[in-house]
Amino acid sequence: MGIPDEDVAAVRAATDIVALIGEHAALKRQGRRWVGLCPFHAEKTPSFSVNAEEGFYYCFGCQAKGDAITFLRAVEHLDFVEAVRALADRAGVIVREDEHEGAASRRRKELLAVLEEAAAWYHHRLIAGPDAGPARDYLRSRGYDGDVVRRFRLGWAPDAWDLLCTGLGLRAELATGAGLGFVNRAGRLQDAFRARIMFPICDTSGRPVAFGGRVLPGSSDPAKYKNSQETAVYAKRRVLYALNWAKADIVRTGEVVVCEGYTDVIGCFESGVERAVATCGTALGEEHFRLLVNFARRIVLAFDADGAGQAAAGRFYEWEKRHEVDVVVADLPPGGDPGELARSDPDALRVALAGARPFLQFRVERILGAADLTTAEGRARAADAALVAVAEHPDDLVRDQYVMLVAERCRLEPGQLRHRLEAIRRDPSRHGQDRTVPAGRPSRDARAAREHAGDGDDWVRDPDDPGGGPAHPGGGQRRGLRPGAGDGFRPGLEALRLAVHRPDEVAHRLEPVLFPAGVQREAFLALVEADDLHDALARADEEVANLLARLVVEEPVGDPGDVVAQLVREAARRELAGITVEARRSPDAAAQAAAEAAWVRPSIEALDDPATVTEASERLVAWLMGRGQVSAWGYGA
Repeated sequence: MGIPDEDVAAVRAATDIVALIGEHAALKRQGRRWVGLCPFHAEKTPSFSVNAEEGFYYCFGCQAKGDAITFLRAVEHLDFVEAVRALADRAGVIVREDEHEGAASRRRKELLAVLEEAAAWYHHRLIAGPDAGPARDYLRSRGYDGDVVRRFRLGWAPDAWDLLCTGLGLRAELATGAGLGFVNRAGRLQDAFRARIMFPICDTSGRPVAFGGRVLPGSSDPAKYKNSQETAVYAKRRVLYALNWAKADIVRTGEVVVCEGYTDVIGCFESGVERAVATCGTALGEEHFRLLVNFARRIVLAFDADGAGQAAAGRFYEWEKRHEVDVVVADLPPGGDPGELARSDPDALRVALAGARPFLQFRVERILGAADLTTAEGRARAADAALVAVAEHPDDLVRDQYVMLVAERCRLEPGQLRHRLEAIRRDPSRHGQDRTVPAGRPSRDARAAREHAGDGDDWVRDPDDPGGGPAHPGGGQRRGLRPGAGDGFRPGLEALRLAVHRPDEVAHRLEPVLFPAGVQREAFLALVEADDLHDALARADEEVANLLARLVVEEPVGDPGDVVAQLVREAARRELAGITVEARRSPDAAAQAAAEAAWVRPSIEALDDPATVTEASERLVAWLMGRGQVSAWGYGA
């Protein structure tokens, strides 16, 4: 048994689609719409548009489209029922479903609820628990006052077997499912975290989904940090610590700072850099990166990127090219981290982050800076080491610029270094590399590149006329908004926009015969025959649904009277042209055509006069319908 249609409709109506999509992509208001970079393909110019009032999104680059349910299915890889349940939980809407289908939804809701309770329990324990004194002293020594503790909801897990589990009255199944406890060898439920400062890890909407725990200095526990196990609500490769707090500043600045640890993030925030996040006990991976590029186009690495070395280089260069972003590295003191620098010299941390450099530049300068360039032998060794790093970059133009830099710093001939570089690339194993670097490798995502290059063309086409259409959401106003302004104006599309957004102003004035035969007319009929936009999109074929989804996120800009007049004018001209063709077949047809043209042409001209436009429009529409067309909205009824 599925979820009843009326419950699905209630979930859609209760969901704030801008807030939902805003957890995965940066959106900015533009008129009545919200626009941003598409979370489904790489691009630099925003082509993703959201209509908050109707609850739809559309991408003019990759044609991704849909509503809140469609979006959640795409980003969370859920089926329809799972997505509806998740949105219902989020919006507080009760949906009717059988016990089997509701089990997963109830399970997720139960886990999130108990994790929220645990976060509150740990936090209160840190603030008020007598056993948390050493933890409070340690946090004060790190410069964390009460405001910091409350802002990041820091907590304390007491050094006891089961105080959390018993305090919250957790069942073993729920405690283990949330990663808060485990059953020990004696068959007893035990807390998963003991004697640790707790850092709640939240999803992008701010709900705790996991925890990271840090031992106090002097602890005999060899694991300095311990993180929650993966659960039904937590996958470490998809979650970044503090993104829920940082996303506003990330969107504002277009930049995100990626740290290694929780305290590094807090240090950045305390230094005024409130756009820092951290991975949760794992290396920065592809899914993390896909999440980051939805919010920012500049990724600042604030960790030991030099130590990551070659293993990270290939991934960083690939991500830069595939996602069209800048990956840069903050030049922190060797062995230092943002958390320590924030405490000792916050100005230096801000300067290091602001002066972050491209990854290859950072590596080459670190190599040359550590070398002895006062001797010929030292310069040769430094040049070799730097060329090994340069050889890993996939772009030959970038490589050659760094060859020139190394040649200048090491006082060597660029030609010699170019030969040396090619030798390294041909046989990496002889020069300390562990993989072959493809020469001149093209983009890993040619389709995304084509989409980006064609953003200004593909989406502007009228489906019935490749010659024109509206302009890109991020590229200014549409061309030729007034009738007669040229090929850029498409009255059929503008009339459909009005029918979608302002039906009360045009519904009684439009007929199927006014639209060009093809996708425009089919789209109009889909609107007429459906109960609402969701129904129209569900019934329409792919081409019509794609047009309607696009129109939903575009704002009408033409005056309804002007648009209808132009629509009637073009429809009448098309019909006259057809009559002219028919007239060539026989003398009788010619006589009939001449008679009709004698009054149709003056009526078309009368559309230009405000005093006669209404009467002329009604007369022409009646004539068009009388030539065999059927009214859908009952014109004149």
